[in-house]
Amino acid sequence: MKETDALDEYILQHIDEENDYLKALYRATHVKLLRPRMASGHLQGRMLKMFVQMIRPKQVLEIGTYSGYSALCLAEGLEEGAMLHTFEINDEQEDFTRPWLENSPYADKIKFYIGDALEIVPDMDIVFDLAFVDGNKRFYVEYYEMILQKMHSGGYLIADNTLWDGHVLEEPHHTDTQTIGIKKFNDLVAADTRVEKVILPLRDGLTIIRKK
Repeated sequence: MKETDALDEYILQHIDEENDYLKALYRATHVKLLRPRMASGHLQGRMLKMFVQMIRPKQVLEIGTYSGYSALCLAEGLEEGAMLHTFEINDEQEDFTRPWLENSPYADKIKFYIGDALEIVPDMDIVFDLAFVDGNKRFYVEYYEMILQKMHSGGYLIADNTLWDGHVLEEPHHTDTQTIGIKKFNDLVAADTRVEKVILPLRDGLTIIRKK
C-alpha cells in the first residue's frame, strides 16, 4: 500500500460515513457498470453534501448523472422546497440509474432528465444557485458558458476531473479531445474576471467557481 492509499483510508475513517443506500449503490455501480471510477464515492459525496448545506441553494443543476451517486449526495443536503435537476446524456444509463433515484429517500428533491443539457437547459425557466459539472470533458467550456448565463450572481459551479490524472501537465495528442477540453476549460476559468476560483486536489481535481 502506498502512503497516499493509507492517507485516503485514514481520511475515510475520520469523516461522516456514507449511508447504507449509498454503499449499496456504489457496490452495484462497480458490479454492473463500465467505468465505475466515474462515481463520486464516499469522500467526494460527503463534500458535495456539505457544499450544498453551506451554500443552501434552491435550484441545483448537475450535468452527468451516471449511476446517481453524486445526485443523491447533492439532494441529501438540500433544504425543504429545493430541487436538483440532473442530466444524463447516455440513454442506456437510464434503466440502471432511474430506480436508484426514484427509490431513494430524496426522490421528491430530484428531477432526472435523459438528454443533452446544452440543448435543454437554456430553454428552462430556472436560474440556478449551484451547478456540479461531471459530464463530457470535451464540452466543459460550453457547459461553463451556459451555466454562467443561467446562474445567479453569487452562485457556485463545481467542476470535477479538472486535473485529469495529471494529464493537464502534458501536451495532449491532437486526438485526445478530452484532455484538450479540460485544459481549455482550466485556462478559460483561470483568466475569467467574471468569477473567483480555486482548484482542490481532491481525487481527480475539483474546481470551485463563484460567479461575481
